[in-house]
Amino acid sequence: MFDTLSDRLAATFKNLRGKGRLSEADIDATAREIRIALLEADVALPVVRAFIANVKERARGAEVSQALNPAQQVVKIVNDELVGILGGETRRLRFAKTAPTVIMLAGLQGAGKTTLAGKLGLWLKGQGHSPLLVACDLQRPNAVNQLSVVADRAGVAVYAPEPGNGVGDPVQVAKDSIEHARSKQFDVVIVDTAGRLGIDQELMRQAADIRDAVSPDEILFVVDAMIGQDAVNTAEAFRDGVGFDGVVLSKLDGDARGGAALSIAHVTGKQVMFASNGEKLGDFDAFHPDRMASRILDMGDLLTLIEQAEKTFSQEEAAKMASKLASSKGKDFTLDDFLSQMEQVRKMGSISKLLGMLPGMGQIKDQINNIDERDVDRAAAVIKSMTPRERAEPTIINGSRRARIAKGSGVEVSVVKNLVERFFDARKMMSKMAQGGGMPGMPGMGGGPGRQKKQVKQAKGKRKSGNPMKRKAEEQAAAARREQAAQGGAFGLPAQDDKNFELPDEFKKFMG
Repeated sequence: MFDTLSDRLAATFKNLRGKGRLSEADIDATAREIRIALLEADVALPVVRAFIANVKERARGAEVSQALNPAQQVVKIVNDELVGILGGETRRLRFAKTAPTVIMLAGLQGAGKTTLAGKLGLWLKGQGHSPLLVACDLQRPNAVNQLSVVADRAGVAVYAPEPGNGVGDPVQVAKDSIEHARSKQFDVVIVDTAGRLGIDQELMRQAADIRDAVSPDEILFVVDAMIGQDAVNTAEAFRDGVGFDGVVLSKLDGDARGGAALSIAHVTGKQVMFASNGEKLGDFDAFHPDRMASRILDMGDLLTLIEQAEKTFSQEEAAKMASKLASSKGKDFTLDDFLSQMEQVRKMGSISKLLGMLPGMGQIKDQINNIDERDVDRAAAVIKSMTPRERAEPTIINGSRRARIAKGSGVEVSVVKNLVERFFDARKMMSKMAQGGGMPGMPGMGGGPGRQKKQVKQAKGKRKSGNPMKRKAEEQAAAARREQAAQGGAFGLPAQDDKNFELPDEFKKFMG
């Protein structure tokens, strides 16, 4: 969603590189480009004005004028201000002192409240809570049925005593759900309310009545991040009519301009607490302003990547793999282990999304977007078409075995060959890293010695002289040495009866 904004800002900062000092004209030109980038991204005008004013004021100050690298200081200032308009620090959920904690979802129809109720339920379940979803949207056709399906997929309970489709009292359902949660030992209640296509009095009255009936600990306003500036107007109307404590952004994986999402926290004074960035129930997490700012500026989001890896990979399994790679040059690491690692990575989510969290990946955005996620599935099919012995000992895979594996997995023989070769290369590299050798051939990463050895080996051969007479003399001397060696013992060593015989220095070192 923020790709266009990221590209414009990257181009702006590129013009600053290499400048030892920033003039007033440089600062004004940079501020102008940033203003255009923000306006094109659909950021609200009052937010743009405040943002640019702060950037210009700080850019003219001592932190830039006295910096060794002014361009980097400007990037830091923009990053700090982005974090500021996104809400500053991460806002956490407030839980009630006595259970259950009541969370009410409000927003327009189509914002994604019902799906988000399931995502929030799954997220809370992963945090060790016992959530209950409550169907209070009794107006929209099949809304109750949809919530039941979503709850079932998330593996959480649902309270839906009324069939919906215009039947039932949502306020009474919300009130009864609290007693139901207490009796069944649920510690969090998530109330899914009805929405409208636009702001109207009936919507506001019903939302206010449900609020008064259940006294929620948190009212979360769910907003579609793709609807542009109207998101800000709707948020202001809900804030004044019903009130809310935090914002949840849905559909952040869309390709619309996401400036409205940047504006809501600044305009309403309420922070963005959660973000939904995909269709799957697991595509949901707490919103971190500093991490989002880093993504926008193409500085990556390694913390989120690490958190996802910690959720997916068990420490015991990781230690087991590391020990396999560290022992016997990684030969204990088999294709079964390789398959297990690939499947673990797939559980973390889309490969392109994971790569997008690495710093500097914005420069190869097109290549990342063109990654075929099915390549991992094809590789898994190839490995699963092998016999247990072939997975444990890939070196035995010959031409006839490759043909059988290719036929079993529905791929070309060359695909099987390439996969096995890539496995050996990957195992070699990971084994070197596991043993503390670092990345092969990478300076400063422990890869230097290998390269130095190679250079020494190449330097062993004596260079021939360019002078013909000198070269002829060298060749004659070499021939004489060969003749002398032929008259001696085996391997060209002098005969054993030589009283003055001594081992060469290399052999002395070898023998200790």
